[in-house]
Amino acid sequence: MSDLFESGASKDYGAKDIEVLEGLEPVRRRPGMYIGGTDETALHHLAAEILDNSMDEAVAGHASVIEMTLEPGNKLTVRDNGRGIPIDPHPKFKDKSALEVILTTLHSGGKFSGKAYATSGGLHGVGSSVVNALSTSFTAEVAREKKLYRQDYSRGIPQTKLVEVGPVQNRRGTSISFVPDADIFGPLKFSPARLYKLCRSKAYLFRGVRIRWSCDPSLIKAESDVPAQAELHFPGGLRDSLAAELGDTALVLPEIWAGEAKFAPVNGQEQGKLEWALAWVEQGDSSIDTYCNTVPTPLGGTHEAGFRAALLKGLRAWAETRGNKRGAAIIAEDVLGSLRAKLSLFIREPQFQGQTKEKLTTSEATRLTETSLRDRFDHFLAGDPANADNLLAFVVDRAEERLRRKEQKDTPRKSATRRLRLPGKLADCATENAEGTEIFLVEGDSAGGSAKQARNRNTQAILPLKGKILNVASASGEKLRQNQELKDLIEALGCGAGQNFNRAALRYERIIIMTDADVDGAHIASLLMTFFYRELPELIRHGHVYLAQPPLYRIVHGAKSIYAMDDAEREKLVKKFKPGAKLEISRFKGLGEMPPAVLKETTMDPAKRTLLRIMASPETRAATSDLVEQLMGKRPELRFQFIQENAGKVVELDI
Repeated sequence: MSDLFESGASKDYGAKDIEVLEGLEPVRRRPGMYIGGTDETALHHLAAEILDNSMDEAVAGHASVIEMTLEPGNKLTVRDNGRGIPIDPHPKFKDKSALEVILTTLHSGGKFSGKAYATSGGLHGVGSSVVNALSTSFTAEVAREKKLYRQDYSRGIPQTKLVEVGPVQNRRGTSISFVPDADIFGPLKFSPARLYKLCRSKAYLFRGVRIRWSCDPSLIKAESDVPAQAELHFPGGLRDSLAAELGDTALVLPEIWAGEAKFAPVNGQEQGKLEWALAWVEQGDSSIDTYCNTVPTPLGGTHEAGFRAALLKGLRAWAETRGNKRGAAIIAEDVLGSLRAKLSLFIREPQFQGQTKEKLTTSEATRLTETSLRDRFDHFLAGDPANADNLLAFVVDRAEERLRRKEQKDTPRKSATRRLRLPGKLADCATENAEGTEIFLVEGDSAGGSAKQARNRNTQAILPLKGKILNVASASGEKLRQNQELKDLIEALGCGAGQNFNRAALRYERIIIMTDADVDGAHIASLLMTFFYRELPELIRHGHVYLAQPPLYRIVHGAKSIYAMDDAEREKLVKKFKPGAKLEISRFKGLGEMPPAVLKETTMDPAKRTLLRIMASPETRAATSDLVEQLMGKRPELRFQFIQENAGKVVELDI
């Protein structure tokens, strides 16, 4: 056993093998620990560290202008008009200035006590010193009390003493110029596009600052839209940033909601503030960009958790206030799934995950964000009930779609050959491309027979359905999955449903609901419209669904036939004939009783027919959702209420 232990030992391993890395040597040995690696992202992290220091001066109210300049040789300069890094001797290191201590010592700086900066992005005291350590040349210039001071470094080692350059009259603040070390980053160079984007984001985050960007034109690619010079100043802050990103994207609410909330002071000490801008988009992916003390937090964190909770709880509360029981099913995924948002938090002494600060971990940030935003969100909803109802309807629709995806086991799309073998079902068109094609959904085999004879076989397909289809607004998920008629319909359309929906796979350009021109036909059309509204809303949203307008009456005078859509039009047309004219008036019992030639002429021929496109306007989303729920949902008392309120409007019933 003793041999086993002795076999792994090394007699050469001793005290001499224990290294003590001093100064900035740990940074050069393990740069990934401080900037996340040595790739392009890490290289630009150096620029962000220096810019963040200047932004801290601006947020603290001591700087109003920041300049960033990129020159040939990969040289970057960041200058501000703040207070300037202290240059007097440090009380602990009396042979060094405070400037040299900050630039050559890890965990040094003026942001630990909170006295010099109430809120700041740099907290660990390693940013500037890390950049210094990883640069072949690094020059710091400080203008204080009308005097300019300068000191040069290379790879973290001072190359000169701090020297007084001379008097300056109209200059103050700090200027840092550096060239990243090629031994660390290889051939990588700063990207003007990334640096310019960084400057823009910082200017958006603090509306009180002006950032002046300058880049040697030779460094900008010909196809790039990055300017050689620009002054970035955005009085609208995050609202301006989000508006620029959204462009002409269709929104659920008419405008971006943006605001600011200051946190209550504690013992007379300011605690910071919260700023936000957000908008729900009709289509497209969501994105939530979060920041803490102007530092991007791409992995989110505790402030984002508070943001999510505020919006979710606020919408649930609004649903309860409006008596919308469907709102109880809302979860964060439904609220945030199509949200574009910017959230900027300013707090004292934040805690981040890692030196690269990608995630905020300050637990108090959750409460501060949720409390402040929730109160403003409640007031926002109550101040505009109509738009609040539209937003709620939009989110409820997303919740119900999520639940359908969870419950639904999509019927696999069968081959065209398989569908053609379904007896009495789809009579497909010959054209394979969807463009210019249409499918008619008709009631029963009789109407299907007439429609098949009246159609254009190249572009028009016919799918007969058995009577009244399932009311999807009141049916359970299990009934929906088992309904063969709806399975056949989804298969014929080819675009799938639920999580397998793919509009690009839709086999027809137009879907035309063609039912009898009577009460039963209207009921069937209502059921089909409800199906598309609830199960395939994207088809309505993109204008693929139509209602055919078959006539109810034929009026024959001699060899001439004219058609009336309803009783009122029949009476109007009859009055146009001379009194005593011999008229033959017949009422169509249904599409199945209509001669194919008449059906084609009046209802199916694109050159002569009238179609109604089914639309769902975002502005009336709440009203539409409520009406569908009232007339087609699970609660019969709502339908009874509708009948009571509207019965007096009925003038005549043709039974």
